[in-house]
Amino acid sequence: MRALRRGLLVLLVLAVLFVGADRLAVKLAEDEAAERIKGADGVSSSTDASVDIKGFPFLTQIAGRELEQIDAELKGMKAGPGDALTVSRVDARLKNVRIGSDYSSAVAETATGSAFVSYKELTKAAHEGVRVSYGGKDKNGKGRVKVSAGITLLGQTFERSVTSTVSVSKGDIVELHADEVPGDGIPGLEGAIRQRIDFARKIAGLPPGLELERVQATKKGIELSVRGKDLELSE
Repeated sequence: MRALRRGLLVLLVLAVLFVGADRLAVKLAEDEAAERIKGADGVSSSTDASVDIKGFPFLTQIAGRELEQIDAELKGMKAGPGDALTVSRVDARLKNVRIGSDYSSAVAETATGSAFVSYKELTKAAHEGVRVSYGGKDKNGKGRVKVSAGITLLGQTFERSVTSTVSVSKGDIVELHADEVPGDGIPGLEGAIRQRIDFARKIAGLPPGLELERVQATKKGIELSVRGKDLELSE
């Protein structure tokens, strides 16, 4: 019995040491991955990144060169060039990540997640004098945005606030289109206002390989669903 107890004690100590080594290894890997994300092309130096590698044991996954799931979060991206929209937060889930033979590259079988753009950033990306805010929900429960702008026509200034539908196109473009613009029977007024409040902007700060899938207007900003397939991760 004494020998059995000693044997079990040795196994317990080894198990604790293995778990400790495994958790240390995964922590080092997560920190290194976060640093590489922050240093990637198209990601601003102000970006804060965190990585969470799922699955246990990590060392066994590394030995088999395939990770079950990696969750990544990016915050604090700054404005891109021109009038591009800035994403202030990206959450991504990478599944079935296959690691290359030299461990310098990897491919995620699927990638899903979400991105957030505030109304402040939407306003900054709009035409001068245009303000964007939450516009409530339509009869089907879908969120809309409110766009307000003024225009001077025939010596008179007209102010309009309208609800607009927000949509995505071409994988990285957000579009706002007014449902209706009251023209009050004044020739050219509706078209002139629509030229200011209808706009499309490209997203800046979205990690390469992820595409916009759909968008939903919320009280604080617009939530974008992102998706990717066979996403390449390399140095």
